[in-house]
Amino acid sequence: MKVDIVSKNENKNLARVEVNFKADHDGETTPSRDAVRTALAAALGVPKERVVIDEMASKYGMGSTDGYAKVYDDVETAKKYEKNYILVRNGMAEKKPKRVKASVVKKSKR
Repeated sequence: MKVDIVSKNENKNLARVEVNFKADHDGETTPSRDAVRTALAAALGVPKERVVIDEMASKYGMGSTDGYAKVYDDVETAKKYEKNYILVRNGMAEKKPKRVKASVVKKSKR
């Protein structure tokens, strides 16, 4: 798999670099999010823990995947600004249990 950086934009307010990328995987299966994070980290020269992939979309029959990722200055900043489900997808957090609504609890006590 080969990862190309299509564009890079520095966002100093949120302490991150926003990256659009294209992963070529012709003849291979669609790469996992973890494999793309590792390849992006190597291409940008940063630790994998600081890379958060926001979205990835494969093109049918083309052997390429386009995506959007954010490279934070540190892990704590990533956990501060990213939504929990994005952190879970990137293996940086545990899934939070769903909250039970009070009306559901009252009905079940009857």
